[in-house]
Amino acid sequence: MSQYAVIIMIKSSSKILFLLLLILSAPGCKKNYLSSQKPAIIFQYEYINYAWGYQHNGFIVDNEGNILTYNNPEDWNFRDKDMILTEEQVAENFSKCQLSRKKISPEELQKYTSYIKNIASSEITASKNVAADAGTAEYLCYQYSGTSNAYKGYLIRTEGDFTRENLNFYSKKVVLWMKDINTSLTKN
Repeated sequence: MSQYAVIIMIKSSSKILFLLLLILSAPGCKKNYLSSQKPAIIFQYEYINYAWGYQHNGFIVDNEGNILTYNNPEDWNFRDKDMILTEEQVAENFSKCQLSRKKISPEELQKYTSYIKNIASSEITASKNVAADAGTAEYLCYQYSGTSNAYKGYLIRTEGDFTRENLNFYSKKVVLWMKDINTSLTKN
């Protein structure tokens, strides 16, 4: 084989490799939240009020730091009595959300995600009625179970008509962080 033939083969191979890499790196049209190795939903703020008309809104922080918002979504999947959401229910809820312009940095997300294990193992205060017609705001975190393909929710804090609070030291930090996120979302 001549020297020129080898050079032509190398150039052709380089072009094919470049095209293959370009195709493989092209982003998909829609994010698939099913069957991911990491949990899709990590934190959720949810506000519900039935007084003077139904209100249901909030946001979700996913495993990549995206903040997805929702406002009166139809056929929303709520957690069951054990605070469980299936992987399919989470995916359906995500499809009813809108991606905000805000994003949590990987370092910040890791910091707050590291608190979930402690929050999940802590006790919660009894529910105390403090208002009427104020609705309910809940701050939640989730852990994913690969064996059950479900997300287990943990209450961090409830505010509004009733109050409840997770007694873990990190709970207050996470609530303040989530309130800052909510404030930044309502400013836009």
